[in-house]
Amino acid sequence: MPSVMQSAPAVATRGRPREFCTEAALAAALGVFWAKGYDGASMADLTAAMGITKPSLYAAFGNKEQLFHRALDLYGAEKMAYTRDALKQPTARAVAEHLMRGAVVAQTSTSDPKGCLGVISATACGAEAESIRGHIIERRAAAHAALVERFRAAQRDGDLAPGADPEGLAQYLYAMLQGMAVQAGSGATRADLDRVVDIGLMMWPSR
Repeated sequence: MPSVMQSAPAVATRGRPREFCTEAALAAALGVFWAKGYDGASMADLTAAMGITKPSLYAAFGNKEQLFHRALDLYGAEKMAYTRDALKQPTARAVAEHLMRGAVVAQTSTSDPKGCLGVISATACGAEAESIRGHIIERRAAAHAALVERFRAAQRDGDLAPGADPEGLAQYLYAMLQGMAVQAGSGATRADLDRVVDIGLMMWPSR
């Protein structure tokens, strides 16, 4: 699962102190990456949203790729908390529903860009974006593994039938989540996506 946001690098003891809030600047950068994706977010877009100069961005966060990683940490800590809460639900079906309902709320928020940052940026192209795509895939693989293990535990506890496929169920859920993210980014409403979740839960295997 995405890690919590790391603190900004220590301010140098010499020279003028920073005259901006790194947390607020990082939140602004997250909004740009979320709305435009990694490739679509230019340095001009980022510095304008963050209210800082390019040298200040480099001094506080490193290059664009390093800034994106920090923004992704913030996204995971603040916007994806429901994915961690889902694993604590008492049944496998409740895990699936919590994941999907949480995704609907996050993806259709009126205060944030639509869709999923990971899905948007995983489609990035260009040589620089290769490491970004690889990093997102690694994070997704870790989250997928945790979900599979949760379903295997449910199967051991008798909550899932012996013939159920924990790996397949996790893949099914991620296909649903990614599809909903794309639809949210294209203008689907919360009611539209809630209907998708309702139908998806109808397909969930019974014990």
